[in-house]
Amino acid sequence: MIEWLAPWMFALAPLPLLITRWWRPLPRPAAALRVPDTTRFAHPVATTSRSTGRRWRLLLACIAWLALLAAAARPQLTGDPVSLPTTGRDLMLAVDISGSMNTEDMMLDGRPVDRLTTVKSVVEDFITRRRGDRIGLVLFGSNAYLQAPLTFDVGTLGKLLDEAPVGIAGGKTAIGDAIGLAVKRLRDRPAESRVIVLLTDGANNVGEVTPDKAAELAAAAGLRIYTIGVGAEEMRVPGFFRDRIVNPSADLDEASLQAIANTTGGRYFRARNTEQLEEIYRLIDELEPVEQEARTFRPTKALFHWPLAVAFVVFLLLAVGTSRGDRRVAT
Repeated sequence: MIEWLAPWMFALAPLPLLITRWWRPLPRPAAALRVPDTTRFAHPVATTSRSTGRRWRLLLACIAWLALLAAAARPQLTGDPVSLPTTGRDLMLAVDISGSMNTEDMMLDGRPVDRLTTVKSVVEDFITRRRGDRIGLVLFGSNAYLQAPLTFDVGTLGKLLDEAPVGIAGGKTAIGDAIGLAVKRLRDRPAESRVIVLLTDGANNVGEVTPDKAAELAAAAGLRIYTIGVGAEEMRVPGFFRDRIVNPSADLDEASLQAIANTTGGRYFRARNTEQLEEIYRLIDELEPVEQEARTFRPTKALFHWPLAVAFVVFLLLAVGTSRGDRRVAT
């Protein structure tokens, strides 16, 4: 369907006629030679040809004027309604990128990798499956930052996560601040669809807001928080005489993460290896989507360049015709 954004422009169509009707040209200077009868000076064939040429030029001028008005009226082609993917959940991912996430106690594709590399791999797959959900990303260490607001563009979100280096937000862990920032971004969304997925490998040791206070704020706003503690429980460390077995997750505050989940009606998960982390995100992936208000839009395509091209071609024809007429008169 063709629509006109400025149809009132067609009201100017009779403007040239009004100008020629009411415009009074300036008086011409007196002729140097006065002839009482010009009949003998007129050439019948030339007069007829000149009259026909004027009619054609007048017709072309009218076409050019109407074409310019059509372009100024801004025609556009409106397509069929297209539904936007607005059904689903609003998920805010809060990912720990503190210095301890550089610990190499995870295995990925048969090789040892650090925790953040494993998290990036698993979370990127999780994000890819969330077509139709709006997802945001909060990165935190000593400070919490909004890396990406809620968006349907899961491809860009995955790239932003993949480009995040360990320790860029500081070496400590501000779990409470990360939850508070996520709550701020989600509190205006429909209550049935707001979820925070928080992943960390440590304990809250810095920040303005304590985790329990942040959990209370989330619960008051109607948000659910799913917490994930990541990190192996055993790790072989080379020693001078022999290797030692240590617990690299000794700093993980599971009690606090469990309390956060319980306060908000969510769940706490423990990921000791890559397989468990993948299973956790598959479980979270099974959350039922919430139907939200359907939104549609009609794609539009501007068409003003077509009548503008017609006017340009007609003006060229007028210019060529006028030039030829002037040469005939000269000869």
